[in-house]
Amino acid sequence: MKALLIYPRFPKTFWSYDEFMKIAGLKAFIPPLGIITVAALLPQDWEIRFYDRNVNEPTNADWEWCELVILSAMVAQKEDFLAQIEKAAQLGKKVAVGGPYPTSIPEDALSAGAHYLILDEGEITVQQFIDALAGGQEKGIFRACEKPDVTKSPLPRFELLKRDDYLMMAVQFSRGCPFQCEFCDIINLYGRKPRTKEPSQLLAELQTLYDLRWKGSIFIVDDNFIGNTRNVKRLLRELIPWMHERNYPFTFLTEASVNLAEDPELLDLMAQAGFYAVFLGIETPDRESLEVTRKFQNTRHPLVEACRKINEAGLLIYAGFILGFDEEKAGAGKRIQDFVEETIIPQPMLGILQAIPNTALWQRLKQEQRLLEDVTRSGDQNSLMNFIPTRPLTEIAKEYLEALWTMYEPKNYLRRCFEHCLAITPNPKLQQNMYFPAYKALRLVAQLFWRQGWQRQDIRAQFWRQLWVILRTKPQFLNMYLGLCAAGEHFWEYRILARERITQQLGFDPLTQSASVERQPMLAGNKSA
Repeated sequence: MKALLIYPRFPKTFWSYDEFMKIAGLKAFIPPLGIITVAALLPQDWEIRFYDRNVNEPTNADWEWCELVILSAMVAQKEDFLAQIEKAAQLGKKVAVGGPYPTSIPEDALSAGAHYLILDEGEITVQQFIDALAGGQEKGIFRACEKPDVTKSPLPRFELLKRDDYLMMAVQFSRGCPFQCEFCDIINLYGRKPRTKEPSQLLAELQTLYDLRWKGSIFIVDDNFIGNTRNVKRLLRELIPWMHERNYPFTFLTEASVNLAEDPELLDLMAQAGFYAVFLGIETPDRESLEVTRKFQNTRHPLVEACRKINEAGLLIYAGFILGFDEEKAGAGKRIQDFVEETIIPQPMLGILQAIPNTALWQRLKQEQRLLEDVTRSGDQNSLMNFIPTRPLTEIAKEYLEALWTMYEPKNYLRRCFEHCLAITPNPKLQQNMYFPAYKALRLVAQLFWRQGWQRQDIRAQFWRQLWVILRTKPQFLNMYLGLCAAGEHFWEYRILARERITQQLGFDPLTQSASVERQPMLAGNKSA
């Protein structure tokens, strides 16, 4: 079998870092770990060609060569995912699809012309698909009633990647989350019992990347890295000497629940192993909203104190926030802004609540007859709710844009980057290592000095003043600080795009009545305003 594996394009999102990628000479944030793991599950005698359309395109010759097209996608990739299915079908190719999007909404892929739906987790369903194909089955939907044992998951085909085009590499240690957040689809997709690989498996994956000469950051893409605390500590205790023996070739970041701050031993092990950052799902500082959405783990201890402890352990904090929870009180956007100011989190990801199909939130809203017809809009981070909220929609939209606009005002953003770096306790394990490899950094630094150190008069003095303080007081954070500054080039464009998207959906700009004169030219595209 000649199989063409394709990963669809992402639209511009909060995490796409478009302008950052451009000035750094990169093309994508992280590689698609799922589809290169699927590649490892396919028969060894198959011929495989792989393309991440965020990095490079299959040629006409590739399309002519293949007999089968395999696609994997998240909901955010909906548009290009469906377009690639339609193209393959028009060319007379068999099409097989999988991943979170078709698993949650399989009817979309079927309508576009997919022949085979390889849903749920591939360790089980890929073999079902292969058996059906060998038996001459022309179509099929393959599902798993149980969760696979990830200790039997194969080594991903990292050699298929154009590694130099990515900001960082990706590995996975666990699947599933023990918590019950109402809006989250992770527990639907992967269950509430976290399943982990053996430490030796993950070390083998890291060794493969090391042998492929990757140097830099690695994103451990677990939705909650600390879901199984016992096994995570087992991994870290084996990872620490592995990293030491190789002179710390990598730095790590991951996603974790806020209760990470309650475990000093775990924080210490992460720092020793080479972790430099963690993404926290904070969602909101409003206790009532956290209780409504069943995110009880965020109510046990003060969130500001948790962030302080994580910084003191040597970790940079990224965080996610959401507006639009049921019974949310007016001013929630401002309260999020105040929390971000207090914790000086550099890159707060703010979104509007979406009901993802088959989540507990979805089921409840369906019973309450509050779901709207267009239920697949959840792929767009700037979409308004796909349900009827408990407070005025225009009020939520206005608070969303006001918060996004203020938090990513260039001076505010650069100040938080600076103050957050100063707040982090230095990790001696990482002082001599760059989380962004030097050969990629040169172009980025030159572009950064030109743009923020010269072209932008509004932040030029601030940029050089803060850079001097970092060099003088915390030189070990220079690379981190410059990377955060460079990411601002993306966020300053992203907030304009978010405003345009919300305005288009509402039919009017919710900030018009309160926007300053300076903001309006920005919406028209004046990036230097």
